[in-house]
Amino acid sequence: MAIRPILIYPDPHLRIQAQPVADFGPTVQILIEDLLETMYAADGLGLAATQLGDQNRVFVMDLSDLKQEPQVFINPVIFSRVGRQKRQEGCLSIPGAYEDVVRAARIHVRALDRSGQSVEKWAEGLEAVCIQHELDHLDGRLFIDHLSVLKRERLLKRFRAKRTSA
Repeated sequence: MAIRPILIYPDPHLRIQAQPVADFGPTVQILIEDLLETMYAADGLGLAATQLGDQNRVFVMDLSDLKQEPQVFINPVIFSRVGRQKRQEGCLSIPGAYEDVVRAARIHVRALDRSGQSVEKWAEGLEAVCIQHELDHLDGRLFIDHLSVLKRERLLKRFRAKRTSA
């Protein structure tokens, strides 16, 4: 397995919608391992296949303190959204950029695990935010798309300034 490069905004591949996974063979299993290894190496909470330039509808996350509880979501769908919460979000594809984003406080999600078995759960708090954030990636959306035009432009101006000075 390998640590792979993470696509950085404004890479156009970040805007492509991922395709459903039908084959759970070696190619998808290697992708899952690469996603986990890359996420851990980047000290992230989650990572979507599209952030690696892969169009499979897969993301991984691990919210545990010791990074020993990886979760795999294949072909995820959110069936219910309840309430609202505002949390600061960042993204490995927009390094160093953070802003408050309003999302559902509680969600009901269904996905397949790495063996193709259906998994269903309710998530809230940070877990709900992370799932919504990563699912956005699979739909070609970024957290900055949830910001007002003014906030987004300010954030991107700071992001570009940091990138050119680095």
